[in-house]
Amino acid sequence: MDDVVADLSRDRSRLGRSSMAEGVADILRDRISQGFFRPGQRLSEESISEGLGVSRNTLREAFRLLGHERLLDHKLNRGVFVRLPSVEDALDLYRVRRVLEGSAVRRPPSPQALVVIREAMRDAERAAAQDDWQAVGTANIRFHQALVTLNGSPRIDELMRQLLAELRLVFHVMDNPRALHEPFVHRNRALLELIEAGRTDDAAAYLDDYLEHAEKLLVHAYEPNR
Repeated sequence: MDDVVADLSRDRSRLGRSSMAEGVADILRDRISQGFFRPGQRLSEESISEGLGVSRNTLREAFRLLGHERLLDHKLNRGVFVRLPSVEDALDLYRVRRVLEGSAVRRPPSPQALVVIREAMRDAERAAAQDDWQAVGTANIRFHQALVTLNGSPRIDELMRQLLAELRLVFHVMDNPRALHEPFVHRNRALLELIEAGRTDDAAAYLDDYLEHAEKLLVHAYEPNR
């Protein structure tokens, strides 16, 4: 509990940019995307409200918002838990990714977006060199979030943030994060090179194969529990 309070207290400066409940939801969504909260974990109202310096009522409203996004489960008389997505959820997430990211790589990239994409790619490469596969997963999430900004749509960006938070929960189905993330460290660089070269059709085809590869790894990880 003390670790949660100390860690979340650093996020207090982010509050106040929108409604308080939405600001809290944004922070918790980002923490889920970073792997800070894991599927099945019970969220303590006491530690989170103390860490962020918000009321229990504000926190409960944030929990409600994230419940609608399928990130949290409210269990009667037990509390609020981080949700474990099903294999059907995982398959649906990849259906949506093919639409959002497939559209993005077919568009001319802006220099600003390329800077962010390249930075996330290099962060993943540095984390892989340090054998920090949790950090690789976080950098990979940022890579794909930045990739979607090529669509030039704030609404799509927001949808992708929600999708990637849910996807991070799917990642936990694999006991070995290296097996999931390592193949895509190099594939991210290859995809970015195609985008930078203006080879949009090749980038789209490469992305299709990339997402199919990732989807198969995750579906296979679900099989022992089906």
